[in-house]
Amino acid sequence: MADIAVIIPVFGREDVFTTVSFLRGTADAPRLRFIVIDNGNAPALSERLAALAASDCEVVKLPTNRGGSGAYRAGMMRAMEMEGIAYLWLLDDDAMPNERTLPGLLSVFQEEGARGGKPVGAVGSAMLGKAFPFKVTEVGSRVRTWRGGMKRRLWAKDIRDLGDRTDDVDFCAAASLLTGCHGPMAIDTFSVPEKFDSSRNMEITFWAKNDTNKTQTKIYADAIDSFEKLYPNVKVNLRLYTNYGDIYNDVITNIATRTTPNVCITYPDHIATYKTGANVVVPLDELIADEQYGLGGTELAFDGPSVSEVIPQFLEEGKIDGVTYAIPFMRSTEACYVNKSYVEKLGYELPEVLTWDFIWEVSEAAMEKDKNGNFLVNGQNVLIPFIYKSTDNMMIQMLKQLNAGYSTDGGEILLFNDTTKQLLQEIGGHAQTRAFSTFAVAGYPANFLNAGQCIFAVDSTAGATWMGSDAPLVDISESKLVQFETAVRMVPQADPENPQMISQGPSVCIFNKPDSQEVLASWLFAQYLMTDDVQIAYSSTEGYVPVTGKARENERYQDYLARKGEDNKEHYSVKIEAAELMLDNVEHTFVTPVFNGSASLRDAAGHLVEDTVKSARRKKPVDEAYFSSLFADTEKLYRLDQIASSSGGKKELGPLPATSIALLAGLAVIWFLIGCYMLTGYIKKRKTENKQG
Repeated sequence: MADIAVIIPVFGREDVFTTVSFLRGTADAPRLRFIVIDNGNAPALSERLAALAASDCEVVKLPTNRGGSGAYRAGMMRAMEMEGIAYLWLLDDDAMPNERTLPGLLSVFQEEGARGGKPVGAVGSAMLGKAFPFKVTEVGSRVRTWRGGMKRRLWAKDIRDLGDRTDDVDFCAAASLLTGCHGPMAIDTFSVPEKFDSSRNMEITFWAKNDTNKTQTKIYADAIDSFEKLYPNVKVNLRLYTNYGDIYNDVITNIATRTTPNVCITYPDHIATYKTGANVVVPLDELIADEQYGLGGTELAFDGPSVSEVIPQFLEEGKIDGVTYAIPFMRSTEACYVNKSYVEKLGYELPEVLTWDFIWEVSEAAMEKDKNGNFLVNGQNVLIPFIYKSTDNMMIQMLKQLNAGYSTDGGEILLFNDTTKQLLQEIGGHAQTRAFSTFAVAGYPANFLNAGQCIFAVDSTAGATWMGSDAPLVDISESKLVQFETAVRMVPQADPENPQMISQGPSVCIFNKPDSQEVLASWLFAQYLMTDDVQIAYSSTEGYVPVTGKARENERYQDYLARKGEDNKEHYSVKIEAAELMLDNVEHTFVTPVFNGSASLRDAAGHLVEDTVKSARRKKPVDEAYFSSLFADTEKLYRLDQIASSSGGKKELGPLPATSIALLAGLAVIWFLIGCYMLTGYIKKRKTENKQG
């Protein structure tokens, strides 16, 4: 089985064909899995590179050139999703190895014990130039800590004089570099300690998402402060991100170095990828059931919910392959925010449950203009009647409502089907008339809605404070605001008698650490986020709903709901109506299957809609030939063929590496020393100038 990922970024050169062909003919070929990065190449070369794809070779196409480091990063992230990969071999596209290159690199790792136990972060080859084939032209260097700067090791030496010599360096050239991906050092499986050690001081890190909502930031800060008072030996360090995608990317990057956070706000789709490493994410079933420290445990220093007080459906959403890896933090769904005034002006009555047919009909009717080119319904020259923010959710819900394929629980991809084509054709038709658009194409739906330039805006219920004429949060100038009556409805339905809408919202997972007490402290903090104080405070900031019946039944929360419309801030009517939409329809919500690669499938579903909309707006034919190309390109772009081939059985990838830890830690030290060197030079220069002055 392949255990070495050979990552080769390609831009503008064709040497890769020779390199791959050569390596396929070596004795190590069965161990190799090639990942060729098409780094924003011209169409002709991209087409040739695509032909390399085979059972032992995957071609990852990047939309633009991201440079060598960006391409290597894309390759490494892909390798970490693969099963069984133990080593990463970074190879420049114009670097031609010989039959001794890989065995020589591997031997250094295998002889690590013979080197006095000194950890090996990475091994680099001595590179020889074509003009002088015996001279070392590129190799590793040492940082000269006593003088600053770099000292190249073995550079310009004659390779014939060096023999099989290896040399310790602080960093080595990436032209041919081998490092570990899943090496011999693993974190043991977590076991719940008998007692929480309150005598030891501990620090845990908490990564959460927040964009511009300062109230939510304060809630996090208050929760941390209250928790630290209950557990004075635990310090919680908060790191905020503006979007979940950045959290996901940083976690993936930090898994190899065992520098993941302790507690993380995330989504189950992301956790499915995190857990491809051995013992990375802590399974929570044992913790949840623990008599002392589980949900509602006897030794908790706070009044947390019991298992029975957590909404069962939301707790179930945190399971992957029958094991709980996340507890819910908040829940929301999508809502359609409607300019009811314009609907009635167009001569329609707004139904309680919207259908796709109704929205398409009203949207097309709204496109009528006067002789001056202004739209009759709003008197402006700008109108996009229907805007959908999250097109992945749009496609997923449309398919679910029609009982059409998306994926199986085991990870079989069913997205590319005839129903999907029919839906995209309809979407494309309305995009061509400009009656429909998306957030990615047009912009934030709330801005158009509030300016009277949109009639139906679909966004999360967690974004309700931005929706409507009197919204407490607005992103446009007051002069552009238009007064209208805002209605909150379910997302459009195919069958109003059997509504289907997605359940979404952040969950909390815990990452494993060598110290079981640290993990237990992390669990205690994760639980604290489910207490009434945190749940009620956070859900009141947006159209979120608490994830526990305990919080929902709390008098403070019931009072909050009852005061709907009392003001346009905390009790903004649109926000509370959005929350009520979720509260009243939990039984009509669903979630998509979670597996390694399900996040990519979700992205692919959105891409189908976005590409169709863009093509239709450009007057390109949205026909059978288009869909054939779109489906094939999307499958390659999001590597869905790889998901399908690997979803049959799950295997442990092996433990995470000491080698990668040493490599990345070494890089951090090097950059620090470079900065010191530059600062020293600057100070010396200033001293010289002062003396001369």
